[in-house]
Amino acid sequence: MSKTIRIGTRDSELALWQAHTVQKKLNGLGYKTEIIAVKSQGDIILDKPLYELGITGIFTKTLDIAMINGQVDIAVHSMKDVPTALPIGIVQAAVLERANTVDLLIHKGNLDFLNSYGTIATGSLRRQAQWLHKYPNHKVVDLRGNVNTRMQKLQDNEWNGAVFAAAGLERINLKPDTYINLDWMIPAPAQGAMMVVAMADDAFSLEALSELNHVETEICTYIERQFLRTLEGGCTAPIGALASYNENTDEIHFQGALFSIDGKQKLVVERKYDISEWKKLGFNAAKEILENGGTELMAEIKTQLKK
Repeated sequence: MSKTIRIGTRDSELALWQAHTVQKKLNGLGYKTEIIAVKSQGDIILDKPLYELGITGIFTKTLDIAMINGQVDIAVHSMKDVPTALPIGIVQAAVLERANTVDLLIHKGNLDFLNSYGTIATGSLRRQAQWLHKYPNHKVVDLRGNVNTRMQKLQDNEWNGAVFAAAGLERINLKPDTYINLDWMIPAPAQGAMMVVAMADDAFSLEALSELNHVETEICTYIERQFLRTLEGGCTAPIGALASYNENTDEIHFQGALFSIDGKQKLVVERKYDISEWKKLGFNAAKEILENGGTELMAEIKTQLKK
């Protein structure tokens, strides 16, 4: 164990928390590690165009490039931010045990607006579509930035509330008292899970990370991401998916949905499957959506996103 594993991460508080969590686990197994925080850069020139490498994730691109260039050995991501197609040469090395999958509404102490008119902030098309589906009279405004920045923007504006992933707020102790669980909102595929990636030819790092992998979370997130990939949603279309395993019945409960951007249309599939079906479960569920109006709705969404 002489090699020091260089852990790449974005430099936000949440990203660093995730990287330190992986570092502690690797150190506990006897591996030497070093954390390297990489600043996102707008323009990075490589020998090959990014599209040839298949790099599409806005949150993962810089770390992918740092790995390909040999600046870091592994990278830690919120799994829901990772494109379903990884860049050439990079592989999924571990999925850590999942945290809370729920979305939260952070509000300002008064929930009267839920029964009338309100303004909610989110940078997620999935959250926007589901909010408008339930509250068609509300207005949804864009909210971007890391968790800390978004929390501050909520305080600085006249919005009634904003939607956040519970896992992120809980990990860095930012969850306020003024929240409600949105248990009706289907989470993003792989929400609450952390993925660690490495280079395909880095046997040392791959062996180390294999010891961190949580099989149940790996299977459930695989199903959700297969559903997303089959719908061809990337990370931007209003698609939600959640798979959970019941060890008592040996079944997977799956719920997946595709929404129109304005929330008026909702196509959903929900049922229990035997665990033996897991490898094609996400694919089959997505095909069911596509065959029941999803193909036309996805075409409409893509047209709208190009405008």
